[in-house]
Amino acid sequence: MAITERRLTAEEFLKLPEQKPNIELIDGKVVQKPLGQEQHGALQAILATLFNQFGRATKVAMALTELRGRFGQDVLLPDVAVYRWERLPRTAEGELANVYQGPPDIAVEIVSPDQSGREIIAKCQRYLANGVQITLVVNPKQRSVTLGRVDESLTTLRGSDRIDLDDVLPGFELTVQELFDILRLD
Repeated sequence: MAITERRLTAEEFLKLPEQKPNIELIDGKVVQKPLGQEQHGALQAILATLFNQFGRATKVAMALTELRGRFGQDVLLPDVAVYRWERLPRTAEGELANVYQGPPDIAVEIVSPDQSGREIIAKCQRYLANGVQITLVVNPKQRSVTLGRVDESLTTLRGSDRIDLDDVLPGFELTVQELFDILRLD
């Protein structure tokens, strides 16, 4: 749902102060990013943690959550963004710099209860068209993960299917079942 009818450029949008709930710019329209609920939040935190445990230990990649980025004329906030280690901007002291580093190598979107899968797939296609190598659409209701790559069509994974992120996180192991088993509290 558009927050304003007046269209904005990405430059105009990026000058706006950050807002809660988060907003994004899609096709010149300012839209509110749907609020996640418990499963959404848990999956977001767990994926970022798993990616960081693997990626930081091997100095291959780092995951960040809800990082605002420019994708063509759109400004979007993937639920989880993974950057290759060598692409992370650094300060003179060797800390992570607080500057935009371009599109992530992996963008993850988790479907909220009030979102359509089609809407999220369209968002992931925007990511892929603007420099992201791999997209993941995590759908808690369907217990599926849809994997997208620039050079391939979308693939929906379920159950024991491995979530193949080797192009960015070589050797990272996670199946769809293992991901959703994390939601179990017994």
